[in-house]
Amino acid sequence: MKLRKADVGDVDGIMALLHQVAAIHHDGRPDLFREGASKYTADELAEILDDSSRPVLVAVDDGNNVRGYAFCVLKETIGDNILTDIRTLYLDDLCIDGNFRGKGIGTMLFESVKNLAREKGCYNVTLNVWSCNGTAMEFYRKCGLVPQKTMLETIL
Repeated sequence: MKLRKADVGDVDGIMALLHQVAAIHHDGRPDLFREGASKYTADELAEILDDSSRPVLVAVDDGNNVRGYAFCVLKETIGDNILTDIRTLYLDDLCIDGNFRGKGIGTMLFESVKNLAREKGCYNVTLNVWSCNGTAMEFYRKCGLVPQKTMLETIL
């Protein structure tokens, strides 16, 4: 498996994985996530791939087929009234093709995300994970992530 920065040739493969993630979220919270949806359109994805502040990494096999991705966003807080000045790499989305999970691809991608964060001078890597996605929560725990804050809800 090879890890590299995503390019426009990866759009179809990434879109297929975006649909897999959307299905997991819909299955877990059909009250919030639309069936058959995708987080981004192909056009939005092409814009993201052209934005240096939103790096996307992909894991590709020997045939250059996308088997996983990591969407990242560089964030910076400067001069906030309460927060310290900080540069963060936010992991917006990470997905491994369902047929390739459990083979270490996710760990390789997450390590690459951490390395990218270090290269960019970030203090930390942050992400959100839906509580209905137990597999992802367990994966991130195994990667050493700990809760930073918790979002709660009550459904009316």
